Amino acid sequence: MTSFYQFHKQFPDDESCLEHMMAKRFGGLETTCPKCGEHGRFYRMTRERAYVCQHCKHQVHPTAGTFMHRTRLPLHKWFMAMWMFTTSRHGVAAKELERQLDVSYPTAWRMAHQIRKHMAETDGEWPLGGVVEADETYIGGRRSGGKRGRGAPGKTVVFGMLERGGDVMARVVPNVRKDTLLPLIWRNVEHGSVVHTDELRSYRGMPFHHETVNHGAGEYVRGGSHVNSIEGFWSRLKLAIRGTHVHVSGKHLSKYVKEFEYRYNRRNRPETMFAELVARF
Repeated sequence: MTSFYQFHKQFPDDESCLEHMMAKRFGGLETTCPKCGEHGRFYRMTRERAYVCQHCKHQVHPTAGTFMHRTRLPLHKWFMAMWMFTTSRHGVAAKELERQLDVSYPTAWRMAHQIRKHMAETDGEWPLGGVVEADETYIGGRRSGGKRGRGAPGKTVVFGMLERGGDVMARVVPNVRKDTLLPLIWRNVEHGSVVHTDELRSYRGMPFHHETVNHGAGEYVRGGSHVNSIEGFWSRLKLAIRGTHVHVSGKHLSKYVKEFEYRYNRRNRPETMFAELVARF
């Protein structure tokens, strides 16, 4: 994990951040010009976040096409926010960004969501295979009359699949009907895999070898069949939302789900998360 000392040593100011983006996107200050094809040096422009070719004066903008383009915020604050996200176990609240970066709350809120989107894009989505667990959970809203789980009012449905020993894939879905869930499993699970679920009727008829456990009858493990791994992911997601964000609206929940999908998929190498984010623009 990158310490604050290491972060500040590598990125002490805006210039170091811009040079890093120039290196990652264009090959550095000594590179081949994409316009004239000549190899030479690019020089820093004084009034823009840009560099100019020594031969043809072509300008390149390292932030173009990224979430930092046209922002008035110092690049160092963006990099600091990404460092905070990757060194925090349960995410970062916008209020914390507001305090640490000395920005307004609306600015901190927008920064946080841009970084979550960047995490999702960096993570990508790859087919799951082998032994896969599929499950759904319900987040947000208030329970009425003690009703819990499926059918509880005011909740947003999140569906997830987890490859045992591998990655997780999760997304917000409108409902748990068969025509919603089965196409997601079909598109994202490799053929020949074994899929484990609970007893929800929507999972019936899937084109995979299918094992189930009956939670309604108090059954949580039967032989090697269970969905305990994906339920562990749900527990961490909900704990982080309650502990860090208190409440997340259904409108923006998908960004938080993708953030924690990214975190889970890098659980064995958290020390690389910051370097990966600042390299993938």
